[in-house]
Amino acid sequence: MGEVDQAFIQSIEHRANLDTIEIEGIPLIDLSLSHTTDINLLVSEIGNACQNWGFFQVINHGVPLELLEKIKVAAKAFFDQPVEEKRKVKRDEVNAMGYHESEHTKNVRDWKEVFDFLINDPSFLPASPETEDNEIRTLSNLWPETPPQFREVCQTYAREVEKLGYKLLELISLSLGLPSNRLNGYFEDHTTMMRLNHYPPCPFPELALGVGRHKDAGALTIVAQDDIGGLQVRRKSDEVWVPVKPTPNALVINVGDTIQVWSNEAYESVEHRVVVNSERERFSIPVFFFPSHYVMVKPLEELVNEGSPPKYKPYNFGKFFVARNRSDYKKLEVQNIQISDFKII
Repeated sequence: MGEVDQAFIQSIEHRANLDTIEIEGIPLIDLSLSHTTDINLLVSEIGNACQNWGFFQVINHGVPLELLEKIKVAAKAFFDQPVEEKRKVKRDEVNAMGYHESEHTKNVRDWKEVFDFLINDPSFLPASPETEDNEIRTLSNLWPETPPQFREVCQTYAREVEKLGYKLLELISLSLGLPSNRLNGYFEDHTTMMRLNHYPPCPFPELALGVGRHKDAGALTIVAQDDIGGLQVRRKSDEVWVPVKPTPNALVINVGDTIQVWSNEAYESVEHRVVVNSERERFSIPVFFFPSHYVMVKPLEELVNEGSPPKYKPYNFGKFFVARNRSDYKKLEVQNIQISDFKII
């Protein structure tokens, strides 16, 4: 095996227990109920899943199944190329779109390679996380010339998942007792990003993670995964790491920090991670549903009252995202910004 690269090694308390255990999984919700008189039942299921888990899987979600298969094939075709080919669209600190092979989570390198692109091209973000800096920078996609149809498949899939994202936002709004379109205005110039993840077989899966423990900064994450498994969720009730068992044709949904703040902690963004194995590669395709960069994120006024005061100070989403993104690119000497930094004690 040779020397283990120290950059990948997790501290002992954060290493995965690779013993397979059967455990109750996250809820599985059938979205076809949204077309029936059982809409209230569906809204209740969504609310319970957001409150108790922060994660759930959906079936009959409206994303064409043949497209789901195509995007998985496209991801494998891209990552199967020689590294020199992939690096032709390598991202850098200025433009965070494209190929990247040394992402860090919590300042430890992840055992994976990724390809990122924006649904809205171009998109706009603050040039820096500094409050007094008003400069806005433009982010644009970097598309490879090969494989054939790669760009077309990615963009078609992303637009279908975007529709699902709005549908889920509406169901979550209803579950909070709000009008269905209450959150839509925050996404007029959304900065939503799609990622292709490739986790190669790892010779030391007991020491490394595909993605270290983290919470998602955005509103929602919608994930397609293959049948290998590896995603784990930290269960709120006892903090045990629970594997998300792959379900055929399902998509995995989790609420992010932004919904935690909007809901004033009625719903919680929970930690999750990806474990790796020594024998089989794994692919996953998350879409990170991000608001417009200029949105000030704060508890929704309808959910705040004398008995339930706001638990967070307002913060600018774009500035927050840019500050978080700095440590994805390289190891920093300081811990990354979190929504807890805006918590009102």
